[in-house]
Amino acid sequence: MNERVVIVGGTSGIGLATARRQLKEGRDVVVTGRSPERLRTALDELAAIEGVSATVSGSVVDARDERATREFFTRLGRVDHVIVAATGSTAAGPFRSVTTEALREAAEGKLIAHSLTARAALDVLSPTGSITFVTAASAGAAMPGTSGLAAVNASVAAMVPVLAVELAPVRCNAVSPGVVDTPWWDWMDAEAKADTFAAYAKSTPAGRCGNPEDIADALSFLVGNSFTTGVVLTVDGGARLTSGA
Repeated sequence: MNERVVIVGGTSGIGLATARRQLKEGRDVVVTGRSPERLRTALDELAAIEGVSATVSGSVVDARDERATREFFTRLGRVDHVIVAATGSTAAGPFRSVTTEALREAAEGKLIAHSLTARAALDVLSPTGSITFVTAASAGAAMPGTSGLAAVNASVAAMVPVLAVELAPVRCNAVSPGVVDTPWWDWMDAEAKADTFAAYAKSTPAGRCGNPEDIADALSFLVGNSFTTGVVLTVDGGARLTSGA
């Protein structure tokens, strides 16, 4: 029987790339997302992958909705691994201008969504399985204008070592990406996005921004390596080495 991995927020960007990678590694994949249209598109793309024996399915689930998330896992039954790639609003901008509403929305979309997903999964999660979060390197980068973003990602990262001990033998890890070219950046206009990406690429030893497959590779390692737990793995092209973060 194949292992089964649930990818919450698996219909685009990092989540979708991770679903592709997990299928190719022979795990049955279940993806979730809030948008029925994105879910259909993602499932069509994943089903078209050739040369895999694993299965793929999906459900429309809002990871911020505790009842819906619990019902989803109850219906699903046995799960071996859970990857939480759900994202929320950015709460970006100068600290003085970030509204309380924006901070609450950012916390709901990240900290609340990730923590309640992990809790909901526990009743059906294999004791030899894993929970892996996707945070962001902004949590330790000290970049002006990202205080809200940094706070919610740091809160998720802070759970990792605690849960690795509390939930053992279930493993808990996270990947902390740098700038990765995904639809998440669509809140910026095209020129600002291009400038941001160019500046980031120039500042990194890797000489480029990330792509979703880079993060999918890191997630694959954390899911597959049974001797790794309590780790927040930064995958940022080395940007932290030149920024002093």
